[in-house]
Amino acid sequence: MQQADIIHTLSRSLASPMVLAFVLGVIATLLRSDLKFPEGMYMGLTIYLLFAIGLKGGVKLSHTPLIDFLLPGGAAVIMCCIIPVLTYFILHHLAKFDTVNAAAMSAHFGSVSAVTFSQSITYAETAGIAFEGFMPALLAIMEVPGVLIALYIARKKMATDNQNNEVMRELLTGKGIILLIGGILIGLMSGDQGYESVAPLFDAPFKGILCLFLLEVGLVTGRRVGDLRKVGLRLIAFSLLIVGINALLGSLVAAFCGLSVGGIGIFTVLCASASYIAAPAAIRIALPEANPGYYLTAALAIVFPFNVIVGIPLYFKLATYIHPIIAAL
Repeated sequence: MQQADIIHTLSRSLASPMVLAFVLGVIATLLRSDLKFPEGMYMGLTIYLLFAIGLKGGVKLSHTPLIDFLLPGGAAVIMCCIIPVLTYFILHHLAKFDTVNAAAMSAHFGSVSAVTFSQSITYAETAGIAFEGFMPALLAIMEVPGVLIALYIARKKMATDNQNNEVMRELLTGKGIILLIGGILIGLMSGDQGYESVAPLFDAPFKGILCLFLLEVGLVTGRRVGDLRKVGLRLIAFSLLIVGINALLGSLVAAFCGLSVGGIGIFTVLCASASYIAAPAAIRIALPEANPGYYLTAALAIVFPFNVIVGIPLYFKLATYIHPIIAAL
């Protein structure tokens, strides 16, 4: 029965418009189609999704007592410290990557993917799985610390203090952080009444916009598929291994924090995702000598497809098993 449930969950995920749009983008690129988005459209979709996530999360956060958020928020920070250190150790000492590339990869796995998070929210809502309203706030919390820790590990490889300051500025004032935190604050202050006035733009269209975004991400991912032949099985094996470790740790931490099944599933997605917006921007500035063929291929061509197609339904299924076990302790 459990195996049948997992197969049913995976088939439902694979049949979703969001996943199919992503697959279409990959196929279009592999077929060398002339399909491409107008210049600037990708940025517009990114701005919409990040702001919508923050806005809706802020409205839900307005109903959440602060005391209920402190423990999960602290757990999110702890995971942001554990994941990049663990990733660097495995890459540098076991997989024998050099310091710079190991740190660059650690930054990507230590941060989070807002798009993967969006897909997990859509998956939970479509499946009727309830989750805590403060999850978008955890997304905002987890985007930066892991990158900073990874860069600290490689500090001796960084050129100047001015460069360090530029990295900090890029991270703290980048569009991801501004849109997420700004959206959360606006939703928190305006509440349900204020959100109702803009819901026609940020509620019903959200899934459709996400489909378009994932189509574009599929086009980008398709261009990176060829890199898999260059980086070899070592990078593929590591990426899937660290995703599994992070997912298991994240689900256990979330369960001990008392989150619901939906909350555990989404928190697990955050821990198992890899950034391809905030982290690449920081790495290009701080570690220009790092090989994009490693960190972009891992984030876009390996981790993102795995999570969207297979990982998300598995993480939610894992949450349904872990939640009652931890709750009974």
